[in-house]
Parts: sequence; C-alpha cells; structure tokens
Amino acid sequence: MMAQSYIRAVDLPQVIPVFPLPGAILLPRGQLPLNIFEPRYLNMIDDAMGGDRLIGMVQPAGGAPSLPALSGVGCVGKITSFAETSDGRYLITLTGVCRWRLTAELPVQTPYRQVRADFAPFEADLTPAAEDPNEDRSDLMDALHRWLERRGMDVDWDAAREAPAEALVNSLAMALPFEPAEKQALLEAVTVQDRLTALTAVLSIDAADPDDDAATTRQ
Repeated sequence: MMAQSYIRAVDLPQVIPVFPLPGAILLPRGQLPLNIFEPRYLNMIDDAMGGDRLIGMVQPAGGAPSLPALSGVGCVGKITSFAETSDGRYLITLTGVCRWRLTAELPVQTPYRQVRADFAPFEADLTPAAEDPNEDRSDLMDALHRWLERRGMDVDWDAAREAPAEALVNSLAMALPFEPAEKQALLEAVTVQDRLTALTAVLSIDAADPDDDAATTRQ
C-alpha cells in the first residue's frame, strides 16, 4: 500500500503510537530513515507492522528526561521500507502522511507512548501542494548556498533547481541540522510557501557572518 492512501482527516486513526526524537521532523511526503534499536521502539514497530504501519514522529518539548513533554504538533508517517539487521535492529523508512495536533496523551500498557491526534487542522497535507510556475526560489537558493559554503558542504544544484518546491523545501527542512526549535517552526509552517519563507530566514540567520555583527556593533 502506498503512503498516500488517505483522502480525509477522518480516514486516519484517532490514536497513534509516537516516537519522540529531538531534532528530527517528518513532513508530508517526506522520507525519514530511522535506525530502531531500543526495545520499546522495536515493540512499537512490531505492533505497527501488524496493523496500519503508522507511526507519529514528534519532538520532545522539555521536562523530565525519562518522560519529556511532547510538542504540540507532530506528523504521522507510514512505514514504507523495513529491514532487520543481524544484531536485531530495524532499519525503516517513514513516509510522511499528515501532520497532527496533540490533544491528549493516553495512559497505556504498551512500553511506548500513544496519543490522541487531531488531523483536521492539517487535512490539506493529504493533497500534494500545487506547483506555481512563477514561484521564485532565488532567495532560498542564495541563502542555502551561503549556509553550505560556510560549512564546506555542497549539494546537487541541478537537482535542487529542478525539484518541485514542496519536495525541495521539505527535504531541506528535514535533513539540515537546525536547532529543535527551528525544526519545530518549520514543521508548523501552515503552507509550503510559509515553510519556504521560514526556511530561507533560518538559513540566512545561520549563515550570517559573526564578524558582520561585530563590525556593526563597533560603528
């Protein structure tokens, strides 16, 4: 079954298992590879594989390390790739389906956490964003170039320029090593255009030369 098999928010389950992971977000139609080795999450994957294969990704929001509070928004993904290693780990890929708003965490007997999720605010996630032929991504590409250059990194620029906006923006938001708060802001951006604007801002701030700030202070 393909990940994009849901048409309406009500088609998704109200209760989902969650995998709290700081600095990691999942976005609709994005792909997130995960290396699962903790027993409680191996159990979660076993249960998911026997059911609808849905897992909710969410960032912790602080609190006790043993049971941190959860961020208010996460994204559910479908397990679209699964392999087991010789040492008992699971290598999976989650493909993003739809974001959700946390309404309650449930008392459960399972070793992993489960929440009641409201998908209705993000029902538009179930439909791929329409491409705008007039969309200007030059500011994003300039900011990305400066950000990568400062870190001695590079990308396939031809592929980046040709990629659909949603795929490009979501893959960068998921893959680049931003702070958890920045990741959460990108996750919660309402539309792809909003996320493009936010991503450009984050890249521009992170790429700023500290010497420029110092020079401005001295003036």
